[in-house]
Amino acid sequence: MDFVERVKGWPAATRSYVNELQLEMKRVTWPNKKQVQSTTAVVILTVFAFAAYFAVVDLLLTRSVTKIYDVFTK
Repeated sequence: MDFVERVKGWPAATRSYVNELQLEMKRVTWPNKKQVQSTTAVVILTVFAFAAYFAVVDLLLTRSVTKIYDVFTK
């Protein structure tokens, strides 16, 4: 198939894609406001929990490495 034939078929392929996309979007079950709010809260709390966990791990590792460094450099 040469370039001209592919270009001629592009509008029909685009139309087909948009039609299939519209059909698929009609099948989607969208969450209600309460579901969105609750899952958003879970995500935010999880992010803060992981941030706190990694802050503690970072602090412990930093102190450990600093103490090991001090022992070997004295």
